[in-house]
Amino acid sequence: MFNSRNPAFRYPTGAVANCLPVHFKIDMPRDLHCSAARLLVREDSTGETQKLDMFWCGMNGDNHEWWECHFAAQRPGLYFYHFEVTTWRGVMQMHRAFGGTDTMSPEAKDDWQLTVYERSFHTPEWLVGGVMYQVLPDRFFRSGKPKTGVPADRTLHGSWEEEPEWKPNSRGEVTNSDYFGGDLAGIMEKLDYLKSLGVTCLYLNPIFEAHSNHRYNTASYEKIDPLLGNEEDFRLLCTEAKKRGIHVLLDGVFNHTGSDSVYFNREGRYPTQGAYNSQNSPYSSWYNFCSWPDDYECWWNFKTLPDVIETNPEYDQYINGSKGIVRHWIAAGASGWRLDVADELPDTFLDNLRTAAKMENPDALVLGEVWEDASTKSAYGKRRRYLLGDQLDSVMNYPFRNAILGYLLGHDPAKMLEIIMNVLENYPPQVVRLLMNHIGTHDTERALTVLGGEPTGDHGRAWQAQQKLTPEQRELGLKRLKMAAVMQFTLPGVPCIYYGDEVGMEGYKDPFNRGTFPWGHENEELLSWYRKLGKLRRLLSCLKEGTFTPLKADDHTLVYVREDSIDAILVALNAGENPYALYLPDEWRTAEPVFGEAPDRNSGIHLHPLSVTALVRQKRPSPSGPFPLGKPETPEEALESIKDKIMENIEQEPEMKDELMDFLKKIQKKT
Repeated sequence: MFNSRNPAFRYPTGAVANCLPVHFKIDMPRDLHCSAARLLVREDSTGETQKLDMFWCGMNGDNHEWWECHFAAQRPGLYFYHFEVTTWRGVMQMHRAFGGTDTMSPEAKDDWQLTVYERSFHTPEWLVGGVMYQVLPDRFFRSGKPKTGVPADRTLHGSWEEEPEWKPNSRGEVTNSDYFGGDLAGIMEKLDYLKSLGVTCLYLNPIFEAHSNHRYNTASYEKIDPLLGNEEDFRLLCTEAKKRGIHVLLDGVFNHTGSDSVYFNREGRYPTQGAYNSQNSPYSSWYNFCSWPDDYECWWNFKTLPDVIETNPEYDQYINGSKGIVRHWIAAGASGWRLDVADELPDTFLDNLRTAAKMENPDALVLGEVWEDASTKSAYGKRRRYLLGDQLDSVMNYPFRNAILGYLLGHDPAKMLEIIMNVLENYPPQVVRLLMNHIGTHDTERALTVLGGEPTGDHGRAWQAQQKLTPEQRELGLKRLKMAAVMQFTLPGVPCIYYGDEVGMEGYKDPFNRGTFPWGHENEELLSWYRKLGKLRRLLSCLKEGTFTPLKADDHTLVYVREDSIDAILVALNAGENPYALYLPDEWRTAEPVFGEAPDRNSGIHLHPLSVTALVRQKRPSPSGPFPLGKPETPEEALESIKDKIMENIEQEPEMKDELMDFLKKIQKKT
């Protein structure tokens, strides 16, 4: 009778701009003798409910009839709705069921959600259709460039191949004070490697001065950590990255600082008077002391991470002011901020941060760490308004991670698809196109370990430290990881590779998921897979903002299509242990396979166990003929492919760098 995802029943579907009329239609069976119908819409922020009368508007065949009405929300926000119909059986309620459909069960209480965003909401164009890459700077690459001002109390590993320190010290503390020496200059040396993966956005975990290897305990927002380099190194990295079409995204940790910081100075490292040292400190009003100096609010009870009062005017001005931290580092070359624990940042602070970023650069990206459905997230007893147009541009997409890994580990494909569809229905399209689609981060187990190994469960660090995938587990994990990567790169949003996933790194939780990149020991087959996916992102228009249409989700199989007016891709996955024959719609019979096998003579494809097939078709004729995964469409694309191949060869044979670069210059000159 109703389906919120079908434009025949609700147009437009998905989130809508404020003041835009939404057309609702329900299809009532004639034998119910419906005499009246109403749409009931509750505004979440006020709790007020509107009742809109629906009007009979015609027959749908002989046995059904249409009832319709329009609703336009004047204010951005969340609205929840259901239907009420008067029938010969009395007044009946129609509520939401699985898949966006309806039910009249008396037990049903779920309403449909309508997200209404500010009609002027705009998000940056530069990330659309791109590829993100996340780097933990200490563990990516060490340049060997001399550093000055590095604190003497830091422990540097003697070998890049050693395991991160995980055992508590003599006081039973895990201090995260061991370093491998990766730096900004090292990242700059590997920009061509990132370019070969198709990376367009480099997301850096914190780079500001801090006294731990993860640097989430900021010591000074004004300085680059001396082990990583200095501001000049950062500016140069941003400049060189942009030459390759890569934007740099910074990690903003604004909910708390380190206790060992210029601002708090509990450890007495700095000559300044921090909030811990003096109640007359210029920073004392930034923190909430229950009893000064030792009893203070801190993040998740970690005494080394004192909470900041973000609504404090001096702190807000320091971060978001015209000469504040947000604007300074964007002016220095950053293209935006990823906000740590965004759900713990107050609305007013987020509003001001967005304003500061966009004032410095209208195309700056503001992306938040939110683990749940960000459209309905509540924190501290209040519904958050991250995605309504005046705070975040987009979020980290943990729901997609749960759906991808869950499907590949044997969970019901229909339920995993429902996670994806709910996000697409609830989030504004401007947000969806920039979703950070990751399958692992510094806060989670490595995807390969999840897909091939034993669940972490309640096992502690001692157990995790001993675990390495067996050859059989690794083989299984690699098959699943390839499938996960295809989903990650073809679902709506932007794929984000966690450094080293593309070459087969494994590891359980922190610090085992934060090992050093295995330069010289990469899984070349997996790396080629990722490079092919990166090229697919660059060539296919439909992977930018194309529609998403699910075709099948059962029996361990998942099939969907991304499509726009230029091209389309069909992705078919079999996560089961048995082969599967899949019938194809007519328009896909002559499509070109980019992964898996071509359709057979019976217009189907054969899905092997734990495999993926992806077919591409062009909807507009191209002068160069079929889809050019191996044959670029234009001379410019041809040159780009040659450059990518040369960079791959330089990575594999560094001693050939000068000769290969000379060859590239000759080709560029001829072109």
